[in-house]
Amino acid sequence: MKNAAEIAADQVNEAGGLEVGGKKYRVEVVAYDDKYQANEAVTVANRLVFEDKVRYVIGPVGSAPVLAIQPMTEKNKVIVMTLGFTAKALAADKPFTFRPNVTTAEVSQPQIDWVVKSQGLRKVGALFPNDETGQQIALDLEAAYKKAGAALSVKEFFERDRVDFVPVLTRMMARGIDAIELDGNSPTTAGLIVKQARELGFEGRIVRTGGPATQEIVNVAGKAATEGMLVHTPMDPELPATKAYAERYAAKYKHSMNGFSPAFYDGTNMLFEAMRRAGTVEDTDRVRAELEKLDGFEGSLGKLSWTGKAMYGINHQLNAPFYVAEVKDGREVIRARCTVEGCR
Repeated sequence: MKNAAEIAADQVNEAGGLEVGGKKYRVEVVAYDDKYQANEAVTVANRLVFEDKVRYVIGPVGSAPVLAIQPMTEKNKVIVMTLGFTAKALAADKPFTFRPNVTTAEVSQPQIDWVVKSQGLRKVGALFPNDETGQQIALDLEAAYKKAGAALSVKEFFERDRVDFVPVLTRMMARGIDAIELDGNSPTTAGLIVKQARELGFEGRIVRTGGPATQEIVNVAGKAATEGMLVHTPMDPELPATKAYAERYAAKYKHSMNGFSPAFYDGTNMLFEAMRRAGTVEDTDRVRAELEKLDGFEGSLGKLSWTGKAMYGINHQLNAPFYVAEVKDGREVIRARCTVEGCR
């Protein structure tokens, strides 16, 4: 997310600055690490708002951190672009929070319908971190698998610093599952789960219906263990706009981007466009109003707009295309193209 915001800032700065209301501004990215912890998020958000005088925040990543900072950011009218998957992040009484990435709630049902039908899945096991993010995703997935005609029949919760999953995987495999769901886990944790499951002899499907992190999982688990894994991806790497962003990212940072990166590059650019249309960088009420109006915005992921009124009470959830890919030789190969209506 930090890198995505930096690239968006670089582009407007290289063009002479962000032109708003007849004045050009140089964009600066001020970054702090909240360590995925609510208390750290409150500390750094206070520093950003009250010491650095920041009016726009890209982040935080986690659900618990965004819920922790919202009382302060909403009161001070600070626009927040969060990745937090919790349904509680977006609400009518939180008008300054937006989510520029699709979440499990948006993508799970269409993808799971397709995966269950195409792979003939019946009993699925899953491991989730024992926190707000994991608990929310577990609820979403359980409902989605049931609706698709399968069952999330084995659920295990663990603390985020755990690295040995052999006992829980052994227990899950003994229940006769035909797939393991990875959604809700960090890339490193997901990689460890895949590696250890294959070492234990699990031969079923491994599925990740949210949280794009294929390259990181392959790096941890290896190509052999991840072969055939079915994963959510929010991007088509062959789309010219996505390809151009991926190339720019790799040139700047000397490694491949994470799957969430284009969403936050687009989200930052949508924020810049809202400032241009509002004619102000200071009045976040006006910027927020213009941000809400953006429709058909041409981003690196394609045409973007906002949705979410029915689910969250406010249209602050990004509406973007997404895909199901199969991992072949360590790389994603798109197998289904999806919208919130379904995959085909």
